[in-house]
Amino acid sequence: MPDQEPDTVSAQEAPEFAAAQFVRWFREVAPYVHAFRGKTFVVAFGGDLVQAGALNALVQDLSLLSALGVRLVLVHGSRPQVNEQLRLKGYTQQFDRGMAPTDPAALECAKEAAGEIRLDIEAAFSQGLPNTPMSHSHIRVISGNFVTARPTGVVGGIDYQHTGQVRKIDVDALKFAIEKGSSVVLLSPLGFSPTGDAFNLAMEELATSVAVALRAEKLIFLSSSPGVLAPDGTVDTELARIDADALLQQGELDEDTAFFLRHASLSVKRGVARAHLVPYALDGSVLLEIFTHDGVGTMVVEDTLDDLRPATLDDVGAILSLIEPLEADGTLVPRPRSVIEREVERFTVLEHDGVIYGCAALHPYPDDHMAEMACLIVNPEWQGSGEGEILLRHMESRARAMGARRLFVLTTRTSHWFMKRGFVQGGVADLPREKQHNYNRSRNSLVFIKKL
Repeated sequence: MPDQEPDTVSAQEAPEFAAAQFVRWFREVAPYVHAFRGKTFVVAFGGDLVQAGALNALVQDLSLLSALGVRLVLVHGSRPQVNEQLRLKGYTQQFDRGMAPTDPAALECAKEAAGEIRLDIEAAFSQGLPNTPMSHSHIRVISGNFVTARPTGVVGGIDYQHTGQVRKIDVDALKFAIEKGSSVVLLSPLGFSPTGDAFNLAMEELATSVAVALRAEKLIFLSSSPGVLAPDGTVDTELARIDADALLQQGELDEDTAFFLRHASLSVKRGVARAHLVPYALDGSVLLEIFTHDGVGTMVVEDTLDDLRPATLDDVGAILSLIEPLEADGTLVPRPRSVIEREVERFTVLEHDGVIYGCAALHPYPDDHMAEMACLIVNPEWQGSGEGEILLRHMESRARAMGARRLFVLTTRTSHWFMKRGFVQGGVADLPREKQHNYNRSRNSLVFIKKL
């Protein structure tokens, strides 16, 4: 049956609330569009996504990202297709997660499966029918020998034959293709040695190596898993790498989630800014993950949590040394040592090699489902590498854990810094009642509020 043209409704015909909702959403995603233009995303998915019939929808979403200026490298897997080829040819070997030997027959099946999927992906990007999301799109897909591989060799007495590992990524050629050529690069899970031999690679390892080599802004794994689940059954939308590693050590995650989370954590540890686990079963999951505040999957970040910890009484002197210069110039309200000592459990500090170089405090107002962030300070000698962002994200996470729906700050000097990070100016009347009573009107501090 031929595809029917989708129904379209003009803005004039749409209900007023729907039009307003669309405008509000469009304005909300604009900062993300600006932030990600010119950035590199590595998007990786297995052959199970293709089997599930989710390829066309994914390509449409990736086409939109490309149109918005995101530089894309796609890495596909083919494990189910290889297994099907083996079965059809009468071989008993089947590949599962983890490393397994690849004999010559299995290598031929891997080549056939990779070629078939590559052609399917290229065909999907070539769509351009009117009244479809691919209309007017002109995306060039480039594949090639960007990956040098080496044999895994003999491990534990087992000869892995044509199973290989990534040896080198041709970074210059990849960057030329995605930057100068404005093309989407497509990589299959195969690599080639200088001797001309082909090797079967793990898609997850290949995607991680490429993302690290390109210093990608994001590595996105699409899988059948919804992401990492919190104890209450909801998706844990953000994990610090150190927490992800702790979950992996506990050994309680399902196989799929653990496998992808391990590679996500490794990529972040090696320099990728963000790694995501996103469910392909949810239509538009990549767009939802990128363009909404909380996303729909699990994002792994570095956050240098090795340096981030709750403050103790022993830290009071260091906190005071951070606060005093800002009290002297009027940026902060003077706080006696006794106040810091009494409220020290509300502080978080950044520490490196025994030196505390940043701090922030969180004051909850549970009756109003709000929290106040105060004393967000980074030593000027340490500024410039995102330490303030680290403290802010941590405070947002703590506030959410407390049940707060909004985070507010009072400031006289740093309003623009908070506005750039999603805070909106409010008024004294927007503060919790207790805070309104304690508000120092002589300072006339500005109120900024962020929805969590």
